[in-house]
Amino acid sequence: MLTKRILNADRVRKITGGFSFIPHRFLADGFLASLDREEIPLYLFLILAGDRHGLSCYSYDAICTLLQLNLDEYIAARDGLIGKDLIGFDGRIFQVLALPSRPVIKPKPANDEDEDPAVVAQIIRQSLRYADQRRALP
Repeated sequence: MLTKRILNADRVRKITGGFSFIPHRFLADGFLASLDREEIPLYLFLILAGDRHGLSCYSYDAICTLLQLNLDEYIAARDGLIGKDLIGFDGRIFQVLALPSRPVIKPKPANDEDEDPAVVAQIIRQSLRYADQRRALP
């Protein structure tokens, strides 16, 4: 077993003032792996912003600016975290919830191509070309 040792004794963290924590279960039980790319920074932000009960009340403008998310990404991340039972939201106040017994894993669509923007764009271009060809016929 690896024995841990302090690497820089002058820079050991100390708990002062406000304090946030992420339970080790978040990593070990697969909660982190269950999150989408946009959900991870929002969840970490809400943990850092929350009080001792996990409550915070940042506006979506402030969150989007700080996390460099557009509105659609923010809404998808927020709704994803709610759906995964990690946060509560009443329209103004967020609450980071105690972790559920296990991660909520949303099933992936059977065919990712159905949601791939590049594939959708290709289908639209093909449809437009087909429509142009049909108009060109006598």
